[in-house]
Amino acid sequence: MGTIYIVATPIGNLKDITLRALETLKEVDLILCEDTRQTLKLLSHYGISKPLVSYFQHSKISKIDYIIGQLKQNKKLALVTDAGTPGISDPGGKLIEIIITRLPSCQIIPIPGPSALTAALSVSGFPADKFIFMGFPPAKKGREKFFKKVAEAEYTVVFYESVHRILKTLSELNKIFHASCFMPHAVVCRELTKKFETIYRGDIDEIISQLNGDKNNLKGEFVVIINKAKHRLSQNKI
Repeated sequence: MGTIYIVATPIGNLKDITLRALETLKEVDLILCEDTRQTLKLLSHYGISKPLVSYFQHSKISKIDYIIGQLKQNKKLALVTDAGTPGISDPGGKLIEIIITRLPSCQIIPIPGPSALTAALSVSGFPADKFIFMGFPPAKKGREKFFKKVAEAEYTVVFYESVHRILKTLSELNKIFHASCFMPHAVVCRELTKKFETIYRGDIDEIISQLNGDKNNLKGEFVVIINKAKHRLSQNKI
């Protein structure tokens, strides 16, 4: 039976890849990736040439069958995401579940490395011995429920958001906290490890103001961290 390596790749700065990750990518027979163009940039940078197969959220069952077939042929595969650790708010987790079910004797080996989640927590200054990670908020249905769970959480909460919805998301979350007259401290990280990496700190309304000031330069994905241990009382309800 084959082996699949779960390989973490840089979230921005290509120098963040580990030596073990590079060795693994050089040795495998096939690399599974979200976007072949994105992965090709990384491989080209390090002079690695390997067959690439796209695997993403809406991949057809035939693609999964192909991957299973490769493992049955004793092939070595690597699974990477566009950035960070596969399976963390990423469709790779579903593929791993399928492999465990259909090929219980297949070796699944983690090659740890970068993750936007842990990178953001490491600079937040918030307690991280216990935290809740909630992935991306729903784009439409279920948003209010999602934000209420954030507001009710006992521990530090971390979630991701896209550039297209970051201001809307913070505004909706802000309304929920204002209604309870309770304003937690927050940290919002954008473009982590990249040239324009920026870390915003303060109450949510303060961070919204900072982001509005940078509105013309906003891009990339964001990591939002909320901590209720540090807070102030809101003077006015929205």
